[in-house]
Amino acid sequence: MDKPTDTPTIGPVEVGKVYDERSELSDMLAGGHLHLSYWYDDQDRTPAADASQRITRRVVDTLGLGPDDHLLDAGCGMGAPAIRIAEETGARVTGVTVSNVQVHGAEQKAKASGVADRVSFRYGDFMSLDFADGTFDAVMAIEALQECPDLHAALREFSRVLRAGGLIAISDYTTETAITAEQRRQFRPEVDIKLPTLPEWLGALRGAGFEVEEYLQCGPRVFGHRSRYLEETDAVRDQIVAKYDEETFQGLRQEVAKFFTFGPKYLGYAIISARKPRN
Repeated sequence: MDKPTDTPTIGPVEVGKVYDERSELSDMLAGGHLHLSYWYDDQDRTPAADASQRITRRVVDTLGLGPDDHLLDAGCGMGAPAIRIAEETGARVTGVTVSNVQVHGAEQKAKASGVADRVSFRYGDFMSLDFADGTFDAVMAIEALQECPDLHAALREFSRVLRAGGLIAISDYTTETAITAEQRRQFRPEVDIKLPTLPEWLGALRGAGFEVEEYLQCGPRVFGHRSRYLEETDAVRDQIVAKYDEETFQGLRQEVAKFFTFGPKYLGYAIISARKPRN
C-alpha cells in the first residue's frame, strides 16, 4: 500500500520513543493488553481486559500452538499476550519491540508470572531481525504492522525467520470507507499509521509468499463500542490520577474519545492467518 506523499515517514526509533513515553500509562488500561477489545453487543458487560483477551485467543487459535512450538511476538508491547499464551499453551515465546520501556516492563511481568523460563523479550526492529532463518514455528503481530514504515519488508522478514510450513497470524485495522490523509493523521497523530483495506492486507501477505488460510472481519465488535472504551477509561481514573495527575487522565480520556470518532463505518478490524509454503 503506497503512502500519501504528504505523510512523513516515522521510523522504528521514533515509534519506539512514542511508546517509551506512553506505555506505562497505557498499561493501566485493559489489564495491560495494549490492543483493542472485542464485545459481542451493547449488552456485553465483559471487562475490557477479558474482552481484549478474546482477540488474543482468536489470533492464537489460528496458530494451533503447543508446548513444542516457538512463537515470535512481533511488536509485543508490555508482554501481556505473550505471557498469557505461554501459560495457556506451554509454547515458548520471544517478543520483540522498539521500546526499551516495554522490554523492561514485559520482563518484569514474565518474572512475576513465573514464565520467564519460556518467555523472553528483546529490543529490536522486526523489519531487520537478528534471528537465523527458520527460527520460529509461528509468528503473530497484534496491531503492530499498522505503524511499520515498510509493511512488505516486515512480512518478508517474518517469512525468513519462520520455518517452512509455519503459520503467521496478524490482527490489525482496516479501512472500510475511504478516508483522507488528514483524517488518518488525526486518528493517530503521533505515528505514521497505515490503514490498508482487507484486500490490501491479503495482497501484502500473498506478495510476501504466504498462502492465506483464514480471515475474519470483526470491526463492528471492536470499533463499534466507543462508550465502553470510555467507561473502562473512567474505571481506572483514580489509579491514573494517583500515579500521575488529573490533567494526565483528562488528556488520556480525550485521546480515547477521539480515537473512536470514526467508528466501524470507516474502520474495520481483521484477523488473518497465513502459511509459509512447505516447499
